[in-house]
Amino acid sequence: MKRSNSDSEAVKPTTSTTSENPDQTSMAHEKSQKRVGKRPGRKPSKIDQRAKLERSRQSARECRARKKLRYQYLEELVSSREKAVFSLRDELQMYRRWCHRVDEGCVPDDLKDKVFRSADDSPPPSSPDDVKAGVT
Repeated sequence: MKRSNSDSEAVKPTTSTTSENPDQTSMAHEKSQKRVGKRPGRKPSKIDQRAKLERSRQSARECRARKKLRYQYLEELVSSREKAVFSLRDELQMYRRWCHRVDEGCVPDDLKDKVFRSADDSPPPSSPDDVKAGVT
């Protein structure tokens, strides 16, 4: 079997790049690629940019003011807690002194005053007979 010229030409695909303009291929390539980071639409005007900048500045001022108030609140909170710690340390030291004095066999006057003051504030202890009878 002999092949003819027309059969062999039909098998070969024809690709011709010489007829295309190189500028057209690069433009088609650029159009097919997406622009990264840009959105289609109108460009912002100078007024929009100025307004956006002013809003940003205002937001920053408000943020700094909130931060300042937060730090003031925290400083006041720390200060009040430190005062409470100091007063509790003083009270603990007083109780230690009382314990040492009681261990030595001497009851301090201020301890007596505190005991009697707390006894005056509270109701008198009830006797066991009153508890059984339901009298308080």
